[in-house]
Amino acid sequence: MSIKIKAFGLIAEKMDAREILVDQTKTTAELKALIHERYPALEKLDFAIAVDRKIVNDNTPLEPGAEVALLPPFSGG
Repeated sequence: MSIKIKAFGLIAEKMDAREILVDQTKTTAELKALIHERYPALEKLDFAIAVDRKIVNDNTPLEPGAEVALLPPFSGG
């Protein structure tokens, strides 16, 4: 089963896509490694991963149907 990944801001620009599909990965760490492999320009860019609208760490399990987003660094005051 594939997971739909939504990308925002600078992440979407560097990927040249707002959404991609990836084969089921077990954790967000696996997902991040896959993203860096497919999009080397993102290796030097710090970004957060949100699962079901909550920012998570690298060891978060990914369930089928999860809503996953790649979020650029936040700024502002």
